[in-house]
Amino acid sequence: MSNVNELLMPKLGLTMTEGTLSEWSISPGDSVRPGDLLFVVETDKVATEVTAEAEGELLEILVQEGETVPVGTVVGHWTGPGQSSNDSEEPLQESEVGLESDDGQVSQASPSSSKPESLSPAGEPPSRRRIIATPLARRLAREHGLDLEQVQPSGGTVRVKASDVRAAVHQQHSQQSPAESAEVPSLAPRESQTINASAHMQAMARRMVDSKQQVPHFYLAAEAEITELLTLRNMLNQQEGFEKLSLNHLVVAAVVRALERTPEQNRSFINNDIVQFEHIDVGMAVSTERGLFAPVLKHMEGMALDDIAIKARALQDRVQTNSLSHDDMQGGAITVSNGGMFNVSYMTPIINPPQSAILGVGSIRELFRPDAQGQPALHKEMGLVLAADHRLHDGAGALAFLNRIVDALQQPYQLLRPRVAALRG
Repeated sequence: MSNVNELLMPKLGLTMTEGTLSEWSISPGDSVRPGDLLFVVETDKVATEVTAEAEGELLEILVQEGETVPVGTVVGHWTGPGQSSNDSEEPLQESEVGLESDDGQVSQASPSSSKPESLSPAGEPPSRRRIIATPLARRLAREHGLDLEQVQPSGGTVRVKASDVRAAVHQQHSQQSPAESAEVPSLAPRESQTINASAHMQAMARRMVDSKQQVPHFYLAAEAEITELLTLRNMLNQQEGFEKLSLNHLVVAAVVRALERTPEQNRSFINNDIVQFEHIDVGMAVSTERGLFAPVLKHMEGMALDDIAIKARALQDRVQTNSLSHDDMQGGAITVSNGGMFNVSYMTPIINPPQSAILGVGSIRELFRPDAQGQPALHKEMGLVLAADHRLHDGAGALAFLNRIVDALQQPYQLLRPRVAALRG
């Protein structure tokens, strides 16, 4: 008999300490070939497929689906080669492991996710086909006593989505008599119910608690007068053939320009060491129905404003279509969190570790202030709050950095001209 080796929970990033085994794609006794999917790991950043590097047979499962365990934990035994806990596999779109929004929108399953369909899950007869379904679809099916084998996947895919289950329940309901229909549970939210948090939300919650407890935050607030910035944006957006600029694109550009001029702010405090970053990477908080994500724009130094907008738009599209890669979620010393669309004057955000700062952006306010002659003049202002890690930054340095951001927003034409040194660097 072949040697018995361990399958471990892999380390998928510098700061990853644990992961949730969200799905086993094989069962004990199943054989796999190189490239076949073994299991899926979810972290607060992304979901990742762990595939077989060689032929082998799964002998035993030690960590069940839904369990969260530390990196390096033995999740199972197989006859293939031993596995390092530092193995990092190709990232999987969250939609491919069933992390869907409430409206059931999930992109088409990847080819690798359909490979295990012929395998028989543990405890099921070989003649019973394996059902590929999202976790929300399985939960809804359980709540309504519906057999997933009777649910037809939509959209030409093999994966059953929550919308498919809702449609099947609705059809079942419409075929029943009035007396029977009254007994069918409602699809509407109940007055009080417990909802299982996704692995992403659980891990994000832990990270935010750890950040607030372990990172000594201090906050600096300022207002930026952005009348001229909005005028420039309108002028640029009138030109055809260019990426449309959002206010958030301009704020990100201002942060990039400030980091070009204050490289000492482009660093983080990691494992009691100061890490100075070679490139300027800026995180961008994006709110979705699946939770808050903060992917990172890479190598922004010397980048033109139009290119910043194109890169930011593409990254936001990857968030909304559930196609973020593991690399998209790594790096950077600062994140921009813009809450201006929600009618807030000031927002004091929590640093996303291992970054060392985060900029909270408020809504635009119109107010009168005296001009040079003492006459009331209408201004458009935006509140900014910089949260910084006091282990690394002091008040004076952080204020200088924040003032550079404000200066770039109030004199917006400098956003069109990256620092010459950055272009040469």
